[in-house]
Amino acid sequence: MASGDWLTREELLAAFDEHLRRTRGVCAGTRRNYARFAGAFLQRACPGGPVEVARIHARDVTGFIGSLTGRWRPRTVELAATSLRSFFRFLRAEGLREDRLEDAVPMVPHRPAGLVRHLAPASFAQLTASLDSSSPRGLRDKAIILCLARLGLRASEVAGLRLEDVDWRNATVRVRARKTGHGALLPLPGEVGSALADYLQHGRPGTQARQVFVQFRQHAGEPISSSVVGHAVDDALRHAGIEAPARGANLLRHSLATGLLARGASLREIADLLGHSSLATTRIYAAVDVAALREVALPWPRAAS
Repeated sequence: MASGDWLTREELLAAFDEHLRRTRGVCAGTRRNYARFAGAFLQRACPGGPVEVARIHARDVTGFIGSLTGRWRPRTVELAATSLRSFFRFLRAEGLREDRLEDAVPMVPHRPAGLVRHLAPASFAQLTASLDSSSPRGLRDKAIILCLARLGLRASEVAGLRLEDVDWRNATVRVRARKTGHGALLPLPGEVGSALADYLQHGRPGTQARQVFVQFRQHAGEPISSSVVGHAVDDALRHAGIEAPARGANLLRHSLATGLLARGASLREIADLLGHSSLATTRIYAAVDVAALREVALPWPRAAS
C-alpha cells in the first residue's frame, strides 16, 4: 500500500486482519475484536465512501474513545483503545501514515492498584473440594473447572479443547491457539486427568463432535461455547456457598496466578502457564515490584501446528 491509496472501509479492515494474522500472529478471536472497534472508529471518523486515512486527526481518536466512556464498561473501552493503537501501528507499517497516531489514544485506567479479584486460598480449596460428580453434567463441569483452576486455561481454550489434544501417555494437554497466536503444550496434572477420564468414560454423551466438552440438554452432543464455561464456574460457586469477589472463568485464572506467586513461582513461570506474551500482562494478575518485571518470559513449548 502507498500513502496516497484510498480504500473502502472493508478493504482496509481486511488488510488490517491479514496484517494481524501474518505479521503479528494474532488469534482469530482477538482479530475480530480489533476489527470491530477499528471498523466502528472508521465509520465515525470517515463516514461513507473510501477512507482517506491521512485526514484522521487526534481529535477523532479522543472523541471516539470519549463517546464509549459511560456507555461501556471500562474493560470494554480499554479493549477499544488497544484495538485502535494496533490499527494505527498497522497504518504506519503499511506506509499509510507516517506519524504515531497511536500515541493519541487515551489511556483507560480501571484496574485497582492491588491484586486483581481472586479467591482466597481457603475458598479456592473449598470450591475444588465441593465439585459435584453425581451426574453427567456434574462430571463435565468438574473437569471444566479443574482445567481452569489447575491449568489456567481461558474459557475459549477450554471450549476449544479436542479429544486428540489430550496425550494420556505423556500426560500433556495441547492448547491449539492462545491469544499470543501460538499453541502451547501443558503438563496434565493427575487431578485434571482423572476428572477428564471420569467425564469421558461416564458422563460425555454419544456424539461425533471432536471437542472434549459438549452440551447435554438443548443441542445435546454439540460443542459448548465459552459462556457455558463461565456458567459452570458460577454454578459451582453457588453450590459451594462461596461469596466470590467476581464471577466467571477468569476468576479461577486470577486465583491460580496469585496462588502460584504466593508459593514462590516466578513471573516467568506464571506468564508461560497463562499464555502471556509479556510480563506486563502478568502484572495484572499479581501485584509485583517493578524490578521483577525485568524478567524475560520464555515461551512455553509450542504445540505443533
